[in-house]
Amino acid sequence: MKMKKNWLSVVLLLSAISLHAQKDSTAKQLDTLQIGGFTIVRDGEPAKHSASSSTTNYNVIWTNRPAKKNKTISTNWLIFDLGFANYRDLTNYSYAQAGSYLRILRPGDPAVNEGTTTLNTGKSSNVNIWLFMQRASLSKNVLNLKYGLGLEMYNFRYDSRISFRNAPAPMAFNDSISFTKNKLYAGYVTVPLMININTQPNSRRGLIMSVGMSAGYLLASRNKQISGDRGKQKYRGDLALEPWRLAAIGEIGLGPVRLYGSYSINQLQKTYTRMEQYPYTIGIRFSSW
Repeated sequence: MKMKKNWLSVVLLLSAISLHAQKDSTAKQLDTLQIGGFTIVRDGEPAKHSASSSTTNYNVIWTNRPAKKNKTISTNWLIFDLGFANYRDLTNYSYAQAGSYLRILRPGDPAVNEGTTTLNTGKSSNVNIWLFMQRASLSKNVLNLKYGLGLEMYNFRYDSRISFRNAPAPMAFNDSISFTKNKLYAGYVTVPLMININTQPNSRRGLIMSVGMSAGYLLASRNKQISGDRGKQKYRGDLALEPWRLAAIGEIGLGPVRLYGSYSINQLQKTYTRMEQYPYTIGIRFSSW
């Protein structure tokens, strides 16, 4: 009988030790906390700075996590550009006025010349919406190929009476009335292709530079005019604008700030118009990279 009591005591003692060990194991598991790259561990020992202190020691461990690997091809959706538009006018107006495009419709009206085609720089704008741009790594994400697809929109504002029409034939002339608003709009679907350099591919704070070419096709053009005599009118058609637009393009950025620019290699109007105007733009690009 005494032997049975001894065995029972041993079993109870072992059970108590096992339960205590499980509690300690659970406590140790609960005493580990992960915050970002830090691991905080409570070791359960009293702090060494005071023998009578009941404060528990906490050990903070820095965990070195592997750096995020850059993708070979990355995509940026819906990029917006907002800038100013103008053009470099190399037209020989004596030669152009002898052609069929620049006209005088009424006796006494002034001929179209350099003064009547000068833009209001502060109100001439360029707005671009890029549906997407992709960046494909050529060398360690530092040297990249950048390309995309988007819509370029140009608003050329005039303070003169110059007007653009398609009928009875494409022509430009000075009207007999003044306008409170006189705008020539041209919109292109455009594909850009650039070589991109990203000095810090693992950070958004580095210097980025891109240079290349773009090809655009004319989707829509119109001359919008507002006057007290006629109200608001819109004259649609190609208005003798060149259907294709080829341009040299570039962008530069430091951190979150991006600037872009473009310069047309071919002229705005068709060759037979004898006009030689080469649009250019500069502005801010709202892009994540």
